[in-house]
Amino acid sequence: MNRSTRRPHLAPLLVCVLIGLLPPAVMADGPRFEITPFVGARFGGGFDVENDTTDTTTSADLGSGVGYGLDLGLYRDQRGFYELLYSTQDTSLDSIDPALHNLDIRIDYLQFGGTALFADESERFVPFVSLTIGAARLEPSRSGYSSETKFAATFGTGLRIPFNDRIVATLGLRGYATFLQSDTALFCASTPTNATCLVKSKGSAMVQGEGSLGLTIRF
Repeated sequence: MNRSTRRPHLAPLLVCVLIGLLPPAVMADGPRFEITPFVGARFGGGFDVENDTTDTTTSADLGSGVGYGLDLGLYRDQRGFYELLYSTQDTSLDSIDPALHNLDIRIDYLQFGGTALFADESERFVPFVSLTIGAARLEPSRSGYSSETKFAATFGTGLRIPFNDRIVATLGLRGYATFLQSDTALFCASTPTNATCLVKSKGSAMVQGEGSLGLTIRF
């Protein structure tokens, strides 16, 4: 399947709907929408994997690498906005389990929430915090194995550095938490005679961190 056909297309539609819900006073006063493409260094995350044969638990860690995405903001007022976040990373598992060797995984986050600003954008530095909830989709590269969609949430903070009324540099730190049921099987494949899963996770959450740089354009 072509990977490009699996990217979410909900962001533009949701932003248009939210713009229509804004009161006229807000629409007429200052920027009402912003778009922030970003790139970051993502680290951490992994699974505690149970081996049924040896009755032991080992770790399968996600490799560090580049994450990137798009953050859309719809202003509620001049100190905060609603937020639609899409972020993705291509990574691989590091594990002593031969079944997981060279297993590449793509992780997509689609999140909705909000950002609070702690200074006017006329200031040189504008601190912010962001909180979102939504879903994470984990897709293994190995053919025939299922992808997994789980509840996820993020918390971010950082600084916005306005160049002018319309262009802002955004320096951010964000934590991503994907929630798993304990003793859950992930990345499964089945045939008429057999079923197998690559990961049997013992943990309750997969946590990643990211430092990012974005360029915000306000409209």
